[in-house]
Amino acid sequence: MDALELLVNRRSASRLAEPAPAGEALENILRAAMRAPDHGTLQPWRFFIIEGEGRERFSQLLEKAAREAGQDEKAIEKARNAPFRAPMIITVVAHCEAHPKVPQWEQVASASCAVMAMQMAALAQGFNGIWRSGALTESPQVREAFECREQDRIVGFLYLGTPQLKASTTISVPDTAPFVRHF
Repeated sequence: MDALELLVNRRSASRLAEPAPAGEALENILRAAMRAPDHGTLQPWRFFIIEGEGRERFSQLLEKAAREAGQDEKAIEKARNAPFRAPMIITVVAHCEAHPKVPQWEQVASASCAVMAMQMAALAQGFNGIWRSGALTESPQVREAFECREQDRIVGFLYLGTPQLKASTTISVPDTAPFVRHF
């Protein structure tokens, strides 16, 4: 797939099934993440691959975190079921270090770029995904499970798999004018 076509027609897929990326395809996804912009060459990211039985453990973790956050039963059920939306989830943590020239926000932005790169690499290989975040990224239990230190941030959960529904080939082209100014 042409890179420009990939970028301007990108869309997330929320209905994902087996197979998930594996082998060389998964390695390509991870290598793409490692090419994210990285001021200071800090590599401010950590990736946790969740698949197979790990999805059940992740389900239990999210359910517990939702309960401890005082969420209602509907939200708890949604949290419990979330890991089963896709055959693979990659949790991306911005692993931030104190640095005189690279502030924490820039390290978080770099890790976020890694998520985008992974989704694009998945799409280029016939897979797709959806980047999710939400309140549970701040849960003490979830943060601990993904080895977050105080300064680290979970930037999201990238759900990956094979799209169940073929994406529409028509993409509405947004008008860029309201978002652009010349300085």
